[in-house]
Order: sequence, then C-alpha cells, then structure tokens
Amino acid sequence: MHPNKYNLFGYSIIALITIAILTTIFLLDPVAQDPAYHQFIDSRTFLGIPNFINVTSNLAFLLVGLLGIYKILITKSLIFDTNFRPAYLLLFTSLILIAFGSAYYHLSPDNPSLTWDRLPMAIGFMSLFSIIIYEFISPRAGKTIFLPAILIGITSVIYWAMSEQQGAGDLRFYILVAFLPIFLTPVILLLFQSVYNSTSGYWWLLFAYLLAKLSEHYDVQIFIITGVISGHSLKHLFAALGFYLLLKSYENRHQK
Repeated sequence: MHPNKYNLFGYSIIALITIAILTTIFLLDPVAQDPAYHQFIDSRTFLGIPNFINVTSNLAFLLVGLLGIYKILITKSLIFDTNFRPAYLLLFTSLILIAFGSAYYHLSPDNPSLTWDRLPMAIGFMSLFSIIIYEFISPRAGKTIFLPAILIGITSVIYWAMSEQQGAGDLRFYILVAFLPIFLTPVILLLFQSVYNSTSGYWWLLFAYLLAKLSEHYDVQIFIITGVISGHSLKHLFAALGFYLLLKSYENRHQK
C-alpha cells in the first residue's frame, strides 16, 4: 500500500490550489505574447552565429539530457521504478530537444521559432510532473496522467501558436501548463511521502528554477554588471544545473 493513499489533507490542498489557479487563469482576458520578450540584451555575433551565447548556452541542456539517457540505458545507475521508465526517458529526451529548440529560437527570436522552444519545454514540464506524482502520490496516478499530460502540454503550445497566427494570441493555456506544476510541486514534496529516502534533487531543481527565472527577469542588468554574460544565458545554465542535480539525486537514493 502506498503511504499516501489516505492523505486526505494533501489531496484537499492540491485540489484547492488547482481550482484557484484554473479559475484565476481563465478569468483573465486572453494574453498575447509580448513582442518585447524577443528582445535580448546580448545580441553579439561570434563565428557567424548571431546571439552567440544565448544560442550556445543551450549546450548545457544537451549534455545533461545525453547524460541522463546514458545513465538510464547504458550504465543503469539511476534509481527509479523501471515500470515507469518511459517517463524518465522522455524527461531527459526533452532536455535534448530543448537544447535544439531553444538554440533555434535564439538564432532568430520571434513567435514562430519560439514554438519550437516551448514544445519540448511543455513535454519536460509534464514528464517531470508525472514522475513526481508517481513517486509521491501513487504509481497508478502517475501512469494515468502521463500520456494525457504530455498531450495537454503539446496542445497548449499549438493552441498558443495558432492563436498568434490568427492575430488573437492567447497564452493562458500554456501558462497553466508551465506554472501549475511549479506551484503544486513544493506542496506535494511537503505533504506527501516519497517512496525514496531522498527528495533533495527536486528541491535543488526548484531552487535552480527560481534562479533561472530571476536571471531571465534581470537579463539586461546582469549583462551590464558582468559585461560577459546576460541573464537569459544564465537562465539556461541554472535550469540545466537544476536538472543535473536532479540526475545526481536519482543516483544517490534508494527505496524506503
């Protein structure tokens, strides 16, 4: 029996937060993509590559993704329930896809290229959230939501891209996919018991994600201070670091 089967308080908090966020999101007017989002401070060209550091800093995602796949398939050193192997494989595959999608976007930032950045991100969000539900709430729940969650993530990006093409951009669905798991994850970590002895990797990932979002917000200021790297490039590095720390935690845990 899973230790969280009768955690009615935890389930109630998750339901309340989900309802509150759903209500808030869909009471908003449609949210179009701000064109200013595509204007990054570091547009330096090097070796003929425009926006060189914003492009190449995505190599960090590629390396972590490849390392994760290697450790799942070759060394088999990650500790997880092999019955849910596809979710872990898809999580690290999404990092590889993010590396290419984000690099493509930063070569020429606009809404159409941003679609190829957000698609693998949505897949990554949903894969990770399914894994957390599997490990903390129940394997049955994780398996049940896995494929629907992936389809919802992909659909949210397609819906946004099509709405922009029609001149009525609407990010609300994608915002829900990107941020609902972020709000729910710390609640799940605090209120539910993992089947593993260590959950530190998820906390490090959340902390790295916070640093990534702060770096993104202060893109200009960080570039002015350092003169070398922008906040957006640091965002890529912090996010990739978070997944690397999660990967290491998967190696250094065991089932209770």
